[in-house]
Amino acid sequence: MIVIGTEVVENCLAHRAGHKGIKAARSQYEAWLHIVGRAQWRTPEDVKASYPKASILKGSRVVFNIKGNDYRLIARVQYQVGVIAIRFFGTHAEYDEVDAETV
Repeated sequence: MIVIGTEVVENCLAHRAGHKGIKAARSQYEAWLHIVGRAQWRTPEDVKASYPKASILKGSRVVFNIKGNDYRLIARVQYQVGVIAIRFFGTHAEYDEVDAETV
């Protein structure tokens, strides 16, 4: 997949530099980025095969847990063209404040 919107995550991680657990969050995000960059997802089922705990939502959105359930990453997946656009990255509490289906 072609991943766009990585600056969303980088900005969040930079803002939290030095916070407890942020190095682990970055490491797990980088592992996610590596896997997704090599993936060829054509359906939501393909996503679930790679990430069984991912939540498939309306609006072509998928929610991934990063660092357990401490951080959430919302992405819009365009299966036909092989693009995944990161729309949100934040803590679980911040995630609760957004509409994951439209962000």
